[in-house]
Amino acid sequence: MRTLVIIPTYNERAALPRQLEAVLDAAPGVDVLVVDDGSPDGTGEWADGRARDDARVHVMHRASKQGLGAAYLAGFAWGLERGYELLCEMDADGSHRASDLPVLLAAASSADLVIGSRWVPGGSVVNWPRHRLLLSTGANTYVRLALGIGVRDATAGFRVYRATMLRSLELSDVESQGYCFQVDMCWRVVRAGGRVVEVPITFVEREVGTSKMSGAIIREALVKVTQWGAVHRGRQVAGLVRRR
Repeated sequence: MRTLVIIPTYNERAALPRQLEAVLDAAPGVDVLVVDDGSPDGTGEWADGRARDDARVHVMHRASKQGLGAAYLAGFAWGLERGYELLCEMDADGSHRASDLPVLLAAASSADLVIGSRWVPGGSVVNWPRHRLLLSTGANTYVRLALGIGVRDATAGFRVYRATMLRSLELSDVESQGYCFQVDMCWRVVRAGGRVVEVPITFVEREVGTSKMSGAIIREALVKVTQWGAVHRGRQVAGLVRRR
């Protein structure tokens, strides 16, 4: 199936070349869309040069840093307009290993959303400090309890969507970012009746550049997941009352 790997970038000039080559080596049949948010370090310009040399590489330039969720939504729209059947999210920094990509793509033959999961048997993380481990496992436990879904790694950013599923979702009203964007999209797929499959991966902490994680991103996820969970549980209670 025609596959597009979407890689958002902001100041990833040092990391992107290695990750891009690794993706194209691991999955030579895919196309890659670099969505650059006006990186002042020249990431977009480097990507333009690489695109001139390889028809599989494409670049979308956005004027300013608008957030991870907005970058992926722009990439989805670009890919859907051009008839790609699978759309993959992937980081530029090497945390998502290109060697795991073929496994995720293979699983997409029988799923609407494939998540490269750190927290299913066989999944792991490398070089994470204890506070990052606690944050991620705690956040995913909270998501499962609040929303009542069985996904072990709903915050994961290495994933593949079938285009048919994305077309069925109301993407125009997605406003969440970061952790929250990933949970939001997973929650939408589950509510739409889509099949979600988790494939174990090894997540490797970035070696170059700086993380985009911030307190604001964490707070957004906590507030929105709590709101969604309250509405979801409220509807469940109302349904029980009506049946009685």
